[in-house]
Amino acid sequence: MNVDTLLAKRVRELRKSRGYALDKLAELSGVSRSMISLIEREETSPTAAVLNKLADALGVTLASLFSDESRSVSELPLARLSEQQVWKDPASGYVRRHVSPSGYASPIELVEVTFPPGKSVAFENVMRNVVTYQQVWMLEGEMEITVGEQTWHLQTGDCLAMELGQHIVFRNPTRNQARYAVALTTPSFISRRP
Repeated sequence: MNVDTLLAKRVRELRKSRGYALDKLAELSGVSRSMISLIEREETSPTAAVLNKLADALGVTLASLFSDESRSVSELPLARLSEQQVWKDPASGYVRRHVSPSGYASPIELVEVTFPPGKSVAFENVMRNVVTYQQVWMLEGEMEITVGEQTWHLQTGDCLAMELGQHIVFRNPTRNQARYAVALTTPSFISRRP
C-alpha cells in the first residue's frame, strides 16, 4: 500500500471510529472540510502540519497515521527496511520513515527524518488533546528546534526531549542535509480531553 493510500485509509477509519462527520473533524482540527475530503479520497498529499492537526484532533500521534493497524499484531514485531513506510512532506521536502513495526502493540514509536538544507516545518498545536513525549536524536548534521519560546541548536549526537503541546519549529539552518531519529510515546492513561 502506498503512503497516500495508507494516510487516506487511516484518517477515514479514525474519523469514522470516533463518529466524526467531515464537518466535526474540520472543526476540531482547524483543517478545512474540503482538504480532509481530498486527503481521504487520495486527491492530495497533505503537509506535515496538516497531518499533525488531524492526528491531534483524532487523539493519536502523527506517527500512528503511518501505521497500518489492520494487520495482525502477532506477525508484526519486526519491521524490515523494505516494509517501512516512507513519506515526503510536499511543503518542505523532508522525508520521514516510520521505523517501528506497523500495528505492533508498543508504547514507543520510532521515526527517522531526513531534513533538507534551509527548510523548516512548523507544528502549531498549542494544546494537544493527547499527552505525547518526544525525543529527537541527531544522527548527522545540525538542526534548530524551537519549542515554545526556547530555541535549541542540535548537532550530531545531541538529543532533545520535549512534551508536545507547544508551538514547535524544526529548521535546518545549514547547507547540508540533516538526519535524526524521533522516539515518541503517548501514555494511554493521559489525555487532555474533558
